[in-house]
Order: sequence, then C-alpha cells, then structure tokens
Amino acid sequence: MKRITIAILLITTVVSAQTVQKKSDSLGVALDEVVIIAAKKKQLETEMKMAVTVDEFLASSNNISFIKRGAYAWEPLLNNMSTERSTVTIDGMHIFGACTDKMDPVTSYVESNNLSEIDIKSGQEGSLHGATVAGSINLKRKSTAFTIDKNYKGAYQTGFEFNNNQFFNLANASYSNKNLVVDGSISHRKAANYKDGNNDDVKHSQFEKLNASIGIAYKTSDLSSLKVDAIFDKANDVGFPALPMDLLLSRALITSVAYKQFFEKGTLKVWDTKVYFNAIEHYMDDTTRPENLVHMDMPGWSTTYGLLSKVNLKNDDLASEIQLNIYDNLSIAEMRMYPQDRSERTMFAYSWPWVTTRYAGLSTNNLWEISAVSQLNFGGSLGLNYNYSKYAEFNWIFHPGAPQKKTRFLPSLHAGYTLQVNNYNFSVGGGYGHRAPSVSEGYGYYIYNSFDRYDYIGNPDLKNEISYELNASAGVNIQKGSLQAKVNYFYIQNYIIGRILSLGSPMNYQSVGVKGYTSLDNASLFNFSLNAKYNVLNNLHWNGTLTYARGLDDHKNNLPFIRPLSYQTTLHFSYHKFGIQTSFYGDLKQKNYSPEYGEDETPSYNNLDVSVDYNFYIKNYKAEIQVGAENLFNTYYSTYADWGNIPRMGRNVFTSLKINF
Repeated sequence: MKRITIAILLITTVVSAQTVQKKSDSLGVALDEVVIIAAKKKQLETEMKMAVTVDEFLASSNNISFIKRGAYAWEPLLNNMSTERSTVTIDGMHIFGACTDKMDPVTSYVESNNLSEIDIKSGQEGSLHGATVAGSINLKRKSTAFTIDKNYKGAYQTGFEFNNNQFFNLANASYSNKNLVVDGSISHRKAANYKDGNNDDVKHSQFEKLNASIGIAYKTSDLSSLKVDAIFDKANDVGFPALPMDLLLSRALITSVAYKQFFEKGTLKVWDTKVYFNAIEHYMDDTTRPENLVHMDMPGWSTTYGLLSKVNLKNDDLASEIQLNIYDNLSIAEMRMYPQDRSERTMFAYSWPWVTTRYAGLSTNNLWEISAVSQLNFGGSLGLNYNYSKYAEFNWIFHPGAPQKKTRFLPSLHAGYTLQVNNYNFSVGGGYGHRAPSVSEGYGYYIYNSFDRYDYIGNPDLKNEISYELNASAGVNIQKGSLQAKVNYFYIQNYIIGRILSLGSPMNYQSVGVKGYTSLDNASLFNFSLNAKYNVLNNLHWNGTLTYARGLDDHKNNLPFIRPLSYQTTLHFSYHKFGIQTSFYGDLKQKNYSPEYGEDETPSYNNLDVSVDYNFYIKNYKAEIQVGAENLFNTYYSTYADWGNIPRMGRNVFTSLKINF
C-alpha cells in the first residue's frame, strides 16, 4: 500500500515554472507583453461571505446542488446528477476519490485560497476533459504572471464561526520577476459539532483540514515556460453524522509538471503539455460509534498517473482547441470487520478489488464567429476506456464468468448556436455522449448505502450510459438589469441505478438487503433556471433566481436527489466603505420523491442570511472585515439532499478579517 509522506512533497517541488495566462487575441505578441496586460484573478468568494469554502462557492451556481452527509466534503451534483455522471478535475487533471461512500469528492482536496476560478460546463460541452453525461467542473489554481520588475503579493485571512466553533486561517503569497514566479498557499480549518435549529448538537459533525500548495514557474524563453505544481491536503477526525462511520484520516498529494509554448506566427498559437501524478489514501473508522455492534474499518487508496496535452489554433473567424487526455488509475478499497474485541478480525474483503482504469481520449472544441451577432460552438471526443479487476473472484460471486478485463469506446458530440439581436440573446444546442460505469458501479462489492440501507454489488457487464441532450436559453439586457432563462433536457439510455437482487444476503448488520447495479431502459432529466438582475440605485443591486428540476425513470417513477422548486432573492447595498448583503432563499416541499431509493417527503423551508463588511487600511495594506449570520431565525430544517434527513446547521454567526499586502 502507498503512504504519502512530506518527503515526497519536497522532492516533487524542487523544480518548477508557471503557465502564463494569455487571451486568444493576444497570442501573436511576445510573452513579456502579454503578462503586462494579464487580468488579475479574484479569489473565490461570494458577496454574502468572503471566507467561503469551495463547496459554498459552488453552491452559488444555478446548476449545482449537493448531497450533504455532514458539514464537510459535500458531493456536488451537476444538473441534478451524481458524481459518476460528471467529470471533476483540477487544472484538467483527473483525480479519483478513495472512499466507496463518496466521503472525499475531488472538491474536498483544494481550498478557496489556492483557486482562481471554477469552470463549469453543462452536458457534452464538458467532454473536453473526458467522457461525461452531466458535464464538467474544472477547478483552476491560482497562477501569478511574470512581471518585468520584482513583485511580492500576498493575503492573510482569519475568522471564526460561532455555531460549530470553527476557526480558520488562510494565507497565500507570491513572488514574481521577468523569469521566475513562486506561488504558495496554506490553510487550516478546525470545527466542532454544529448545532441544529433546536440548538441540539449534531453529533459526529466535527472536522479538521490542512491544505498547502506551491507552484514554481520559470520562463525558458520569451515564448515558453515550465511549471511545477503540488498540493498537499490532510483531513483528520472528520465526522459524518449521516453515516455509520467517520473519517479517521485522509491524505492527498497532487503534483504536475507543465510546459507551455506560444507561437508568434501561423495558425498554431499555443501548445500546453502536462504530466501529473496524484495519490490519495482514505481511512474510514467507526471506533467512535459505540452503538455499532460490529466494528468495520474501510481503508481506500487511489493512485493516478496522467498526461494532458492541448493546442490552441486560430484562423480568421475559427478558433479551435484540441486536447489529448491519458490517465491510469488504480483504486483499492478494503473491508475489515471486527467484533467488539478488535484483536479478533472476523472478515476481510475487497470492496474495490484492485481495479485499474486506463483512459485515452482525443477531444476538440471549436468556436466559429459566423457574424458579428452569431456564433457556432461545436466539438466532440473519442475515448477508449479499459478496466481490469485483479481479484475478479469477488465479482464472480454474483456474476459468474464476468470478464476480468473490459474495453469500451466512448464517443461524444455537441453543438450550440448563439444569436445576439440588439438587447436580446438566444441559444440552442444539443449533445450526444457515452460514459462507462464507475468503479463502484462496475466492480463494487458489498458497498453499504446508509440512505436506503442496502448493500450494493457492481456489475462488470453493464452497458455504457448513452445521453441525448437538448439545451436552450433566452435573455434580455436593459439599462438597469437583465433577465435570463435556461433549460436543458437529458434522455439517458441504459441509466445505471441499483435494484434489489433476489440472491445474496446482506453483510452489514444494518442492511435490509442487497441491491445490484443494473441498467434501466432509459431515464430523463429536465432542468430549468431563471435569473434576474436589477440595479435599483447605483449602490443598491437586486438578484433573483428560480430553479426547477424533474427526473423520471423508464416507468415514470421519480429519480432520487432531484431538487424541488427553489428560489433565492438577494440585495446588496454599498455606502462608501460599507457593504450590506441580505439573501432570502428556500425550497418548496419535495413532492416528487422516490421511496424506492430511500427518499421521503421533505417539507418546504426558507432562510435569511445577512452580512456587513467594511474596507479600511492598516498603514498601506488594504483590509476588509466582515460580520454576518446564516439562518438568522435559527430554523430547524432538513432538505431532500440531506443524507438520512440529518438537520442543517442552525443560526451561524460568522466573522472574518482579510489583509492584502
């Protein structure tokens, strides 16, 4: 088994260099000229809360919701689809969690202070980073530009959240000159159990997280650069109140070496190539749960090597990006069962039986400026996916004779047309794509799902999911505001989901039965959002959002974890150095729930958040202080996405101080 050590981190980050950001219309000029006009990237934050986590920032997007199993590591749902159907990457690098219970999504291994932006693509438009159905989420790291003179920058942020006694510190710094750039960040968060709206402790909801990153860049010529990046993340003593066990320890090491070359003449503008390595270890543990009659340890490991190479082309009105993705991942997960006396182990099994996944794909995205008011975006990909299970005997128990190796072809196509007529904008598009079953869906062995209380079994013979997608939007911009409506529809053949098996008995004493992953004939999902903005005064701004989704299987039964009608209205008022924000939001009653998959009806709720911020200077350093409250009226509630109906956090007063230097 692999163990991640600090020594590896130090060795990996000895050399380095930085990718220089450059706009497509600037690629023909020298590198020094480009970095002078490079736009400064803003730290991840929202108007309501400047010290957001990555999860909180993603939650501000209309097409992302979350399954919450506690206060830490929420599972992002893109277009109301689980993470198996989306591609989540860090700077395009593929990373796979090491937990069979999804307690470590990719988003849990970064922090807001080492990211510059998050790029969200819906449906097959996200296939540039690999096979997908729901789309892609690409977490982009901060990258300081080269400068003619020596330049030092940094920021320090600290704060406290009173509900769960969370204390956090975030710091980042950078140095740059004409040939060298060094970026670094470090963060630490520690929280106790949070309290619900009845002021009761939600047990096992504590967490502690340390994250550090470094990037070193060197300009190898006027038009080229070399860069090395590394992220180290450690979480320990993380409670998951919705699950029968907690996280003892998880560690991740994420590294890459990239080379970027610009070209002054010709159609080829940029060539960017990166090799990367990441390793994750994750140790689930239930020794803090004395109510468990039988104890179970569930450690997991995930190791990935990859290559990412892309070129940008520009010829008159046509701009193209062509990308090659190659990676090799090994996923291992174990189950070790003990009686109350842990000195005697009674059972051992592989819940992921050493599953290797190898993928190679070539993808392209093209933008054709048809006229000054219209454009066509089109592209596609072709991927080859290979799986190998080292201990196939675990799969043969339920699927005798299932192949130990499996190769799949994963094609994808997408196109979209946009039109701007005066103040009005319109778009229409479509997509077609395949995805392979995930490691759990194809090879999982007795993975306990505490939501519906079934043990799940994978099936190596599952067919590819095939998605057909339509999307459209329409909007209008006026002098003081805007209105934008978006809609998409997915028709998915061979939709993978769990169904009760007639053979086999549950292994976990809390299980009520065994389900096997199977393919429905089809399923459909519909998503709609409406956004409005209006500037009431020069310093008073209003935003409003309305979203709705519906998901049905092939028998017109409801799919699980589909968000009901939700709404949000916000006001932002500024006066000199002060800012005041309010947000009123909620969901309607979840009527379209799925009892077959463990769901029940959840009532409607609404909440009010408020915050006040003040900007000032400490000597020559700009500073900002913020005080606010989430769930101001201390409402007790639980939503459709709260695993096992665990209650959400009650009133939470938060404070934060940030200093830039």
